[in-house]
Amino acid sequence: MTEPGPFGEHDDPDDPRDHHDPDGDEEQRSQDGGTHDDRTHTPAPGTPRQPPRIPPPRASVEDGGLPLPALDELRAAMTPTPAPLRLAHPVLKSLLGAWAMSACSPEETAAVEEHLGDCGNCADEARRLREAVGLLHPPESLDLDPSLRTRVLETCLDRRPPRIPVPAWAAAYDAETARLDALLQDFGDSEWHAPVRLRWYDGKEATSRRTTVAGVIAHLLAVDGLVARALGLDDPLGDTEAERPTPAGRTEAYWRASHFPPTRSVRGPWREQSHGIVRTVAFTGSGAGRVSVPYGDFDLPLHAAMVDRAFECWVHAEDIADAVDYPYEPPSGRHLNRMIGLAARVLPQVLADRRRAGLAAPARPGRHLVTAGKPGRTLRLEIEGSGGGEWLIPLDSPAAAPSTDLEVAHVALDGVEFCRLAAGHVSPDEAAAGQDGDREAIKDVLFAAASLSRM
Repeated sequence: MTEPGPFGEHDDPDDPRDHHDPDGDEEQRSQDGGTHDDRTHTPAPGTPRQPPRIPPPRASVEDGGLPLPALDELRAAMTPTPAPLRLAHPVLKSLLGAWAMSACSPEETAAVEEHLGDCGNCADEARRLREAVGLLHPPESLDLDPSLRTRVLETCLDRRPPRIPVPAWAAAYDAETARLDALLQDFGDSEWHAPVRLRWYDGKEATSRRTTVAGVIAHLLAVDGLVARALGLDDPLGDTEAERPTPAGRTEAYWRASHFPPTRSVRGPWREQSHGIVRTVAFTGSGAGRVSVPYGDFDLPLHAAMVDRAFECWVHAEDIADAVDYPYEPPSGRHLNRMIGLAARVLPQVLADRRRAGLAAPARPGRHLVTAGKPGRTLRLEIEGSGGGEWLIPLDSPAAAPSTDLEVAHVALDGVEFCRLAAGHVSPDEAAAGQDGDREAIKDVLFAAASLSRM
């Protein structure tokens, strides 16, 4: 019921319903079953006709100066709010696992979270489940740390020392062959035939050779055979080759001897050979100093050859990982340090060979080669990062004694970057080195480092 206005019950003074009918027509129309709508009844004879009443137009929102409501607000206003979900305690407890993995519906999530505020046991269980789910989605890579194998073995060996331990100079080869074998474990036929480009620096320019993943393993099998033969093990190439073969010559001979391109079957012989080498050097022990490995034009002591084979295994494992688009970590810092140290010890001889071949700057006028054991001009090679350290490189003669007093140049490189330079994967002109001092000496050393590479 509305409140009366100044004109009575209705606010419109012109409305005929607000006036008394003196002729009693209202009562008569009610008795005759007529309607109360003045626009439809027929007036009595002699009564002047009233014009039909038209209602005033409805005011719009725009006329009121208010903004139109947003569609989202209208939709939210028209959508009924669902009643909260009521579930029994056993049902809510069974939903905790799904809630921890964010797999519940919004209604179930609201019901579970409301329950967790009241039930301490379920709240503890939900916390443990949420922590467990966090372990299923670690932010870091799922690949194992390269040093994990070494740490596990060290822990085991601390409790029970090996009867015949692997020498420290062979540990890098043992670790790198094991890492490569783990990478190859799940390869299918498509991965074994994936194209790989072997890259190295031949002393004058960068060069490369195209092969497959299986071809790379065949290359490692053939060159590791040099060590196997020096240890008295079976040679994968047999006795049909030259007396002093080069690594490249052995590889080409093995590839030619294959009637078909190498396939995944090459993994077995390579794996058995690497295990045999590790076992044999463990038995060799202190007698390793009497064993040398021929590399064609030069020989390497067994302990140096094992580090060299570890280095090449890692480099070619990265080549394989790049071919199949798989991440591969560098060696551990301890093993990387041995690889860098071997390269630093060989650099003076390589520098002298390049100078004799006219590929490095000759000695300056008036300067003669330093007598063996005497101090001479020196370059300080600073390796940063994992496996880093400092090495003094004699420049005038391989037999000269390095001297900090005669230091003429300083080169700083990251450890992995230096190894990739020595592998021929980085151009000497593009090596990101911190350089200071004699530019000619720095250039000669960087090019000598790249010349350490081979197929």
